[in-house]
Amino acid sequence: MTAIDPDTLSADEAREARKAKLFTRINKADSWFKVLGLSFVTPLLKAAAGDNPKAQVKEIWLLLGVPLLSIACFLLLWGNLAPKVQTSLGAVPGPAQVWEQVGNLHEDAKREWQKEEDFYIRQDERNAKLEAAGKSDKVKQRAYTGKPTYYDQIWTSIKTVFFGFLLASAVAIPLGIVAGLSRAGEAALNPVIQIFKPVSPLAWLPIVTMIVSATYTTNDGMFTKSFLISAITVTLCSLWPTLINTSLGVASIDKDLVNVSKVLKMNTRTKITKLVLPSALPLIFTGLRLSLGVGWMVLIAAEMLAQNPGLGKFVWDEFQNGSSQSLAKIMVAVFTIGIIGFLLDRLMFALQSLFTFSNNR
Repeated sequence: MTAIDPDTLSADEAREARKAKLFTRINKADSWFKVLGLSFVTPLLKAAAGDNPKAQVKEIWLLLGVPLLSIACFLLLWGNLAPKVQTSLGAVPGPAQVWEQVGNLHEDAKREWQKEEDFYIRQDERNAKLEAAGKSDKVKQRAYTGKPTYYDQIWTSIKTVFFGFLLASAVAIPLGIVAGLSRAGEAALNPVIQIFKPVSPLAWLPIVTMIVSATYTTNDGMFTKSFLISAITVTLCSLWPTLINTSLGVASIDKDLVNVSKVLKMNTRTKITKLVLPSALPLIFTGLRLSLGVGWMVLIAAEMLAQNPGLGKFVWDEFQNGSSQSLAKIMVAVFTIGIIGFLLDRLMFALQSLFTFSNNR
């Protein structure tokens, strides 16, 4: 019979303990990898740590290999079929031409940034000379008014959609709580929801434009008219998913919790903050994610139709431009819109996971 070395056993136990601790950390991080759309990182880490490499390789193939293969097939088909389709602007650009325009748009932005920097340098030099000559009254500070870069257009659209989305949430969540807690509130709001929910942003836009133009008579305030028109259109079209899901979440909370609130004689505010909102949080966030997605789609359409600054206007301007590079630039914008939409959804999913995790602790 072979004797067991205590020192060897101790070392093995320590190694197993370290391995178990590592796997615990990987499993905890897995939920956040899923939130960020990086689920394939978990099997990579587990395979590197020696946890059933064969099974992990299969998981990596499903989570990373198959999507990459799908993208490669899409690019291959796109590259082969695009040149065969002729339009008024020439052949449909392939991946190489679209990627080339990504670089061109970046270079255009760099040139515009340099122009802006040179403008302020010249202005500062001119003002310094005036002050040195004792003509301080002629010193003027002007803002640079060059054309917006592609990155400026992206930032404008993101700011607009978040403003409209936050405004929609501020309206929809309280109304949803009222509709969920009260049958009378639900009866009052249901006709409004059913009538206005299907209305297209193209129908709202002229109404919003006229009302904003009549009531907001200056462009020197905190917001420009174009910004408010786009944002309010987003609000009117994106509040319905949040309102409906909030109402459904509040109405479906456990009746035992409602009875507890009655026994404890909670006031309305305490009942909503301590019982209603925590229970309805998953459905509320589902509504918020849907609303943000709807708002992003609505915004691009509104910017195109109203010619308001943003990605939608960029697409329309390139369409009207009709140059040989316009179609490739439009396709760059299409991919940009899709990627930003995906990132916005991931952001809301991350917030949902964060709040749900905090609520369950």
